[in-house]
Amino acid sequence: MVRRIRTAGKLALGVLILAVGIGAALAVSLRLPYTPRSGEAFIDIPRGAGTRQIALMLQDAGVVRANWQFLLMRALRPHTALQAGEYRFAEPASVWKVYERLARGDIFYYEVTIPEGSNLFDIGGILEAEGLLKAAEFREAALKPDLIRDLAPDAPSLEGYLFPATYRMTRHTTAAELCREMTDRFRRAWKELKGTAPVHETVTLASLVEKETAVPGERPVVASVFRNRLEGHMRLDCDPTTIYAALLEGRYRGTIYRSDLENRHPYNTYQHTGLPPGPIANPGMQSLQAALHPAGTDYLYFVAKSDGSGGHVFTTNVEAHNRAVSEYRRGQQKGKASTPAAGSARGRKMGTD
Repeated sequence: MVRRIRTAGKLALGVLILAVGIGAALAVSLRLPYTPRSGEAFIDIPRGAGTRQIALMLQDAGVVRANWQFLLMRALRPHTALQAGEYRFAEPASVWKVYERLARGDIFYYEVTIPEGSNLFDIGGILEAEGLLKAAEFREAALKPDLIRDLAPDAPSLEGYLFPATYRMTRHTTAAELCREMTDRFRRAWKELKGTAPVHETVTLASLVEKETAVPGERPVVASVFRNRLEGHMRLDCDPTTIYAALLEGRYRGTIYRSDLENRHPYNTYQHTGLPPGPIANPGMQSLQAALHPAGTDYLYFVAKSDGSGGHVFTTNVEAHNRAVSEYRRGQQKGKASTPAAGSARGRKMGTD
């Protein structure tokens, strides 16, 4: 009897030692870094996915050696909530660390930069090229002005209020969510500027300034030209508004045609006095600042310099302006000019219908 007890005791001890050894080995396996087979793996975990589904996804992508390791982690931490979303795995990581990332919701973000002066058509194209949103889907959301109604009741869309900056997105970010983030960023910028002028008028003017010159030092001067023309009840004759009108009608062909200039669309400042109904692009801080504080000038006209520098010649009367336009055209003929004649030039190179 004693011998049997001793034998059973040894067997139990052996089993215990074996179990401890297996447990230790399993614990060590959960802590060992593992490199994804492909070197980089993206896992998009859907909402409502169960632990077994997630474990298989990680195994199939080569992020963990075996799905049972992840299931073991779940058994050790059964009350942890695992977050849905897209994850990027590129560095060696243990099952333990993979599990912790999913518990934290450490999802992968795409950074998308929206340049100053982009309009809603440009932004839609950028998002579609990145594979994040369809251009049409973004345009549909951006054409609804509800998000900005309190600041700009007369805004026909979110154009002008989709602040140019770098945004972090996931593949699950909706167009409506992005528009809200972009308009929120505009609100912060407007607060920083401490503007007291009417918001919609200022942003509309800033969008014209943004599209007319890329030279920062010229922006307050360009703003002064538009302000002077507005006060003199002169048409702004702003080429980018003609382009925007054609974009809204879905017929812009890459250059300005005479039919575009003669189009009675409300945004065409060759046909209507005053500012267009809304912004034609999304201005940055410098253009907003210029619209709030135009330079003190008597200029009424400007045209691109013939040296291709991107700068402009500013004049106070039509005679001087016509001479500047002639100089610009001579520069074009010599192949020196690389920018279009902008802003009330009346001397652009047009297509013919």
